[in-house]
Amino acid sequence: MGRAGRQAITDHLPRLRKDWQLDFVIVNGENATAGAGLSGAHAKALLDAGADCLTLGDHAFDQKDMLQFIEKEPRIIRPINYSKAAPGKGARVFEVRGQRILVAQVLGQVFMKRPFDDPFSATEHLFRTHPLGGAVQAAVVDIHAEATSEKMAMGHWCDGRASLVVGTHTHVATADAMILPKGCGYLTDAGMCGDYNSVIGMDSAEPLRRFITGMPKERFTPALGEATLSGVYVETDNATGKATRIEMVRQGGRLQSSGP
Repeated sequence: MGRAGRQAITDHLPRLRKDWQLDFVIVNGENATAGAGLSGAHAKALLDAGADCLTLGDHAFDQKDMLQFIEKEPRIIRPINYSKAAPGKGARVFEVRGQRILVAQVLGQVFMKRPFDDPFSATEHLFRTHPLGGAVQAAVVDIHAEATSEKMAMGHWCDGRASLVVGTHTHVATADAMILPKGCGYLTDAGMCGDYNSVIGMDSAEPLRRFITGMPKERFTPALGEATLSGVYVETDNATGKATRIEMVRQGGRLQSSGP
């Protein structure tokens, strides 16, 4: 979320990659540029800081240069159930030391402002063509959605077919990291990389004014205090693709520290 969130990535990710011996890192960059979308320059900064893949969301193309940038940067994934005319791709297979990792992103429908295609059927073809433990050794689904129920449903839909289903979008970290019965790691929302002394990452003055008066006065602006890097850590079995360990991650800022 904004400059503070980008700073959290550049401050912490290089150290975490080394200390935790991370093989693959996915960063959701949905709100990295002024809280609305992701610019090409900021995408490059996140990749240079150690991200292997960037996912987007409902604000995927708020920064207009992303319309062209995503076509030449295959490490950026936009939602798979976006318009078929949208540039970029909603899923990609990455190879890391001989292991193939499928990364996909889907947008939820519940309480979202635009009528995106059904996220459940959007993933069905992927799982048929990229079976876990066969064509791919791991599969990660980023479910970018408002409703916790829809995210949980996606977790169960993907159980046995994905290594990890993790929610993004609400900016508030949940405390329900678990491994589902058929081996899929799950977390309803990874939370934000941003300043938690805020209203979901925005300086609190203008959101408070709108809640109290119902009247906008200024644009929302991202909070600029020390940020917390929030996320999830997962270990998987290369033979089956199932999750064997999952831990919530909090580093820096105001939240209690956690990690593997």
